[in-house]
Amino acid sequence: MPHHPPHTPHLRPPKSPGNEGLRSIASTVAILLIAPLIAILLTAFVFQSYQVDGPSMNTTLHNNDRLIVWKLPRTWSKITGHDYTPKRGDIIVFTEARLSEFGQDPAKQLIKRVIGLPGDRVTVHDNVVTVYNAQYPQGFNPDTTLPYHRMAADTAGLLDIVIPQHEIFVLGDNRPNSLDSRSFGTVETKNIVGKLVVRILPLSKAERF
Repeated sequence: MPHHPPHTPHLRPPKSPGNEGLRSIASTVAILLIAPLIAILLTAFVFQSYQVDGPSMNTTLHNNDRLIVWKLPRTWSKITGHDYTPKRGDIIVFTEARLSEFGQDPAKQLIKRVIGLPGDRVTVHDNVVTVYNAQYPQGFNPDTTLPYHRMAADTAGLLDIVIPQHEIFVLGDNRPNSLDSRSFGTVETKNIVGKLVVRILPLSKAERF
């Protein structure tokens, strides 16, 4: 019978502890560098935390409430070149350059509720808001018919406006103490930052919107 030499296993040199340590350090550094970048990208394009400053959205939102605003739909509209129009009743964050006319910082971002959409006719008369459009030619009061159910008839002003395309009409929920479209006019949709989706603080009032 032929004689076969015994099988000799292949041996590899042991891994250097120094190389393992370098790889571990490199991984840690990469994580430390990438994590802030991811956080910046998420904040810029997906969602952002805000803190309420002022009483204009009482009693829905209160001063110092901590919110999460969803920015992705607005980001996607910028990428695709399509207009982003929120839904009636949504609470949005936006910028408004005309704030300087009222002694406010135009860089300040505002949070208000969407009342009128492009093509709507919005009137304010006798402290009541009425919206007219093709679906409701006789008009309806969004404060009493939409889910947020704001029953107070305290919307001061005298207004009759048709909302242009790519613009919306916004009001604060605390109408007697709100600088909104009654003062600075309709808001261009390109100035919308995002839509309120969650109140996270205080925990006792955590809520989805």
